[in-house]
Amino acid sequence: MSLYGMMRTGVSGMNAQANRLSTVADNIANSDTTGYKRSSIEFSSLVMPTTGGAYNSGGVNSTIRTAITDRGDLKGTTSVSDLAIRGDGFFVVQDSSGTPYMTRAGSFVPDAQGRLVNAAGYQLMAYSYENGVPAATVNGFQGLVPVQISEGKMTAAPSTSGTFSGNLPSGADAIVAPATAPSGNAATAKYTNKSSMVVYDNLGNKVMVDIYFTKTAAGTWDVAVFDQSKAAAGGPFPYTSGPLTSATLNFDGTGKLTGTDSVTFTVPGGASLKLDLKGLSQIGTGYTATGQVNGNGPSNIEKVTIGKDGTIYAQYQDGSTKPLYKIPLADVPSPDRLIQQSGNVFTQSPDSGDVQIGFAGEGKRGEIISGALENSNVDIAEELTNMISSQRSYTANSKVFQTGSELMDILVNLKR
Repeated sequence: MSLYGMMRTGVSGMNAQANRLSTVADNIANSDTTGYKRSSIEFSSLVMPTTGGAYNSGGVNSTIRTAITDRGDLKGTTSVSDLAIRGDGFFVVQDSSGTPYMTRAGSFVPDAQGRLVNAAGYQLMAYSYENGVPAATVNGFQGLVPVQISEGKMTAAPSTSGTFSGNLPSGADAIVAPATAPSGNAATAKYTNKSSMVVYDNLGNKVMVDIYFTKTAAGTWDVAVFDQSKAAAGGPFPYTSGPLTSATLNFDGTGKLTGTDSVTFTVPGGASLKLDLKGLSQIGTGYTATGQVNGNGPSNIEKVTIGKDGTIYAQYQDGSTKPLYKIPLADVPSPDRLIQQSGNVFTQSPDSGDVQIGFAGEGKRGEIISGALENSNVDIAEELTNMISSQRSYTANSKVFQTGSELMDILVNLKR
């Protein structure tokens, strides 16, 4: 046996236990860090080749493992922007230079610009609703933008769609002469029923529209939409301009709408609006009407809510809501093989597999919980036990080295 090999093995053992104690120290220090994933050391033997009856001691290799898939408990908070994931997946964040990372640390708070930033300074990334309902880029971070919500900023949205439901009375008398229908905009125009609706133009101004329903035959109705501001003094007919739109509605013998089931018109000063009429019926009762449209007038954001699917909604002072962003979740085939970085973030490695992006609830991805944080998965009692065990092993290995050193001194002194 080589005394030098014996001492080298002792040093190898001490170094391995020192690595283990380092992970214990990190774990204990981060036991209260949101979303922290504990590290541990796995040991494997290092065998040196032997010849004849001579045994060459080897040593021990240490490999770092991070328990990323071991989830911490969730704790509730009072902040809407505190986010946790119940299940698999990671939030996508970026640093000040724009480099993307993954994390489970969801303690986000707005900064001076309204960006959601966690305790380590990483900005939350999401897809914007600015260009319509977002779709995830499944194999990369392209298309993601920092979430930025300015509660002091006023906003307005034009009306582009709406619904109108109710009943047209089947027993109403038919107004036979087409010239007297509202769509003709004659001074003598007659109608069966009328309702008005509020819609919004491009600047968020309210625009009143009048909707006329006129029975022209059994099961046949004329619908016409006018800009109320164009009504004649003491009128309403004739309006100073013709109808914004008109159409013929047909109902079958059971009172169900057949054929045309919507009308489209351009809101004065606004966008094209499609009004869905599928909710209309014609049965033997009185006239009823309900309706709603999208869009809103100038209003400040009053509060923000975040759904389990990751959609960030703004609720305005006028009571309307609007989706602003949708938070995706990232995942990899082998999360425990991710590379851990400072700030409790992770990057992909060749062993982890490529990043895959999707939304909460898709596949194995969990749901996003607003007003909650994920605790560290460190068990203090287990770490203290590991510390005591490492201390004893380190001491024992130091005794091996000390014994080898003493024997080496004896060997050197034999020559004297």
